[in-house]
Amino acid sequence: MLKLEDSYIHKGQRRSLIDLLKKRGIAHEGVLEAMNTLPRHFFFDSALAQHAYEDKAFPIGEGQTISQPYTVAFQTSLLDISPGDKVLEIGTGSGYQAGILYLMGAKVHSIEFNKHLFEKTKKFLTKLGIRIKQHHGDGSLGLPDKAPFDKIIVTAGAPVVPKALLHQLAVGGKMVIPVGDRDTQEMLCLTKKSSKNILKESYDSFSFVPLLGENGWNPSAR
Repeated sequence: MLKLEDSYIHKGQRRSLIDLLKKRGIAHEGVLEAMNTLPRHFFFDSALAQHAYEDKAFPIGEGQTISQPYTVAFQTSLLDISPGDKVLEIGTGSGYQAGILYLMGAKVHSIEFNKHLFEKTKKFLTKLGIRIKQHHGDGSLGLPDKAPFDKIIVTAGAPVVPKALLHQLAVGGKMVIPVGDRDTQEMLCLTKKSSKNILKESYDSFSFVPLLGENGWNPSAR
């Protein structure tokens, strides 16, 4: 990992990124503040660190990526975090998204399917002082013993909305999840009005790595 140094140059690059996100329509002040605070280059290997503030996704190993900043901002804005919200994140990845949620005051539980990535990210977030509950396992099944959650964010493309996650969403809560095929997914925001009434809102298309697991894609399929 890159040496944890946040220079004036890095801070300037973050401000430029925030300006770009505003131009692209991101208006949630809490999201913009968190993304301006958390150094994204900390989550990059040194060979790619110079690209950390480009509005692009980049590989982090194990077939995973750190999402494009606009995607992080868009999903997090839809989630509409309030301080103290209990949030379930499906797909810890690099830990950057979880860090944004933490800085916004959320109480975060995050699940990572890949064991190596889980162990690596857990050590790194602890080093950064980002205090979340990290779990290794099948994110498509959620964390029934920790439910209900005020908000659920899925950072991998799902073939369908996992019913297990809907069950674990509190009444009045929101889930943001990309749903589609392995190449392109439609961003959905689901609001649980009651146990039987789910309001579905559809947004733009995105491209995520696949959600693996029992209620996702088969890990052995290609």
